[in-house]
Amino acid sequence: MPKRMHFARRRKGVTNYRKRLALLKSGLPRAVVRFTNSKVMVQISDFEGKGDRVLASASSADLEKMGWKNSKTNLPASYLSGKLAAKNAIKAGVSSAVLDIGRITPISGNRAFAVLKGLVDGGLEIPHSESSYPSDDRINGSHISEKIVKDFDKVSKKMDGKK
Repeated sequence: MPKRMHFARRRKGVTNYRKRLALLKSGLPRAVVRFTNSKVMVQISDFEGKGDRVLASASSADLEKMGWKNSKTNLPASYLSGKLAAKNAIKAGVSSAVLDIGRITPISGNRAFAVLKGLVDGGLEIPHSESSYPSDDRINGSHISEKIVKDFDKVSKKMDGKK
């Protein structure tokens, strides 16, 4: 009997179908977090028979329009991207989701959990443990420079509708 051929995405290590099925069984939309070398992408997507439907999204490239000129892949940019995605999801009528970090290794305090904190602070209900969040000093960028802290405060206030 010939050996069974697995899906290409499984062979390449791109998709873990057991984790995906467990997330889909929850019945809630997924907050999908993905990182590239140049940006952070957050999408709130819902499963449909033909494929996933994106309900709301945000990326660190969207932060440039709000005055964020710093790196698009650091911890503060991850938090702000999550917060912006949550604001967009609430406008689209989504109030809760489950976190889908894909093949990212879940290490407490990393960028994926900065996105989670941004999603929760933005108003989405996501089951989580607060012990996995990065510290507030790392989220606002004080471990990088004072300029980033000022830019972070400016963009965060703009998202909250304050001047």
